[in-house]
Amino acid sequence: MSEELNSDNKNIEVSNIRLPETDKLVVSTSPHIHGGGSIQKIMLIVIISLLPACFAGVYYFGISALLVLLYCTVGCVVIESLWCHFQKKPQTWKDGSAVVTGLLLGMNLSAGVPWWVCLLGSGLAIVLGKQLFGGLGYNPFNPALVARVGLLIGLPKIMTTWVIPKNFEYMRSAGGFFNAEQLKHLDKLSNGTVGFMTNIDSLTCATPLGIAGTASGQNPFAGIQSHEALTNYFWGNVGGCLGETSAVALILGGVILLAFRLIKWHIPVAYIGTVAILTGIISHFYPSLTPGPMFHVLAGGLLLGAIFMATDMVTSPMTVKGALIFGVCCGVVTTAIRIWGSYPEGVSFSILFMNAFVPLIDRFTIGKPFGFVKKEKAVSK
Repeated sequence: MSEELNSDNKNIEVSNIRLPETDKLVVSTSPHIHGGGSIQKIMLIVIISLLPACFAGVYYFGISALLVLLYCTVGCVVIESLWCHFQKKPQTWKDGSAVVTGLLLGMNLSAGVPWWVCLLGSGLAIVLGKQLFGGLGYNPFNPALVARVGLLIGLPKIMTTWVIPKNFEYMRSAGGFFNAEQLKHLDKLSNGTVGFMTNIDSLTCATPLGIAGTASGQNPFAGIQSHEALTNYFWGNVGGCLGETSAVALILGGVILLAFRLIKWHIPVAYIGTVAILTGIISHFYPSLTPGPMFHVLAGGLLLGAIFMATDMVTSPMTVKGALIFGVCCGVVTTAIRIWGSYPEGVSFSILFMNAFVPLIDRFTIGKPFGFVKKEKAVSK
């Protein structure tokens, strides 16, 4: 409908403008279209992706590994529930994030840690690493890594005591994993296999990274980077944290996360690639300083950290460029700690260190808003 008005012999057509009904007009911030995902669905997929590595840890270390995972998972759930209860907040453990934190914490521990260490770590992860900052989505650091580093600083002896895997025969032949007194006990065992039920309380060993940090002499890394050793690292038959053992299980979990688009390839590839390139160059020119790149990729917690922890949605950069910068910097810090630091492993420290820089990385890599026009500097005359 329109009407014509005559003013100064000019015909002006005025159209009626139909406005939306105010009670149906909703003004809100983005996102305006929901993808159908939820925290529960995301956490469920992450839990499924962690199961292969959990099964591998239980297979190689037995019932004690399963207990560590249970203590950490139940501990995180209970502590988060109690925190929400006493803070009079809605219960958030049902979203599955506490279960994921518990599994990741358990995978950062040895199968031989006492139950109270698991509960102490659960408290550090949930309270110090998560809830004190406001809960899920507000934590600047990965909660499981906060707990691991806190336990490592406070309980260094317990946190660096590693249980040998069920089949340790190759570790005995490689040399360096056991001392003379331990070898006497190992010789008493039949066919180099420790079953799930044994009258021995615990048998400990050195880890490949621990040997690499103290090795000396001519060709000091021959035993720990042989084809047999690398094969065992790939399948998981090696001492260390539960999540540091089976490379193939961790890679399988990473494929699941990529398939469901919960992580992007940029951080893992940049992180692992940087460590491989740097260690390859250093070992080429200084072969007695550090083992080769395949050793550094398969041994230790690089795959666990690069796939499951550095890619944390809350504590990692939002942009592709930022993710690449984050991954490269994590790789540089990890390599420096492994080769020249006092700790044999640098993954936990490097990720936490770079978590602190994520806001700055996002700030300098975020895209410009649509229609943004850069102000021109005034020219002085």
